[in-house]
Amino acid sequence: MIALLSLIAASIGIFSRGGPGPFEYESIRGETVNVYGEGVYKHMSAEVAPQGIAQDYVTLFLAIPLLLISLLRARKRSLRGRFLLAGTLFYFLVTYLFYLVMAMYNELFLVYTALLGLSFFAFSLVMFSISPEQLPDWFKDTTPVTVTGGFLIVNSLMIGSLWLGVIVPPLADGSIIPQQAEHYTTLIVQGLDLGLLLPLSFLSGLLLTLKKPFGYLLAPTYFVFLSIMMTALIAKIIAMGLLGQTIFPVIFIIPTITVISIICTGILLKNIKDDGFNSLNER
Repeated sequence: MIALLSLIAASIGIFSRGGPGPFEYESIRGETVNVYGEGVYKHMSAEVAPQGIAQDYVTLFLAIPLLLISLLRARKRSLRGRFLLAGTLFYFLVTYLFYLVMAMYNELFLVYTALLGLSFFAFSLVMFSISPEQLPDWFKDTTPVTVTGGFLIVNSLMIGSLWLGVIVPPLADGSIIPQQAEHYTTLIVQGLDLGLLLPLSFLSGLLLTLKKPFGYLLAPTYFVFLSIMMTALIAKIIAMGLLGQTIFPVIFIIPTITVISIICTGILLKNIKDDGFNSLNER
């Protein structure tokens, strides 16, 4: 159901047309915002809507196939398959949480709602199907937990500093509202990142470096999610570049983080022992 509904949502996001065309809109704060004016994202800003379309491409051509492949592997009692499935489901959960709370209300509202609910419960079921207490025994003793866990910690601090650089200066000079708020109600991406996703990255990395059972559960899952989400972010940056917006230095930073995330994902999954791979407990 997630694959089908996200196929519909992403396809409509990419191929929908119609609308008044680009126009200017005065926000409740008295600022002029350039609005995209076309397709299902016609009421989104001209900066954000192309990013949503770019992510739709990643969802359509990467996340959905990975979801189906990892599901097949997970059903064969593969621990690697379950980590891939959990991380991919977390991508869908976070993606459609953002679409539901940030995208201007449109005809896909119920689709976004269904995708949020389906991905949340599917993700929960997969995570609860893995017993954390046994996980340290399923990984090789030589697993580089310090390096991989340390990267999750550093990543959370880097992105957190980036978002604080957006939020704090307006608070300090009294203007309060960052330019990035545009005509939206609040800084949704930054808020959810700072309040939920980045602490989860930090905690996953810390628990893994300490070789705690939940670290072995959370870190591989988060790395799969991070690899897909950062790929989507690369697509967004490219879309912004095609529109003539400044994409330096993020055009170098984000791909670097993406490559490291993919490498760390591969390292952790490769270090799962064959006996753990074949003897996954069923719940």
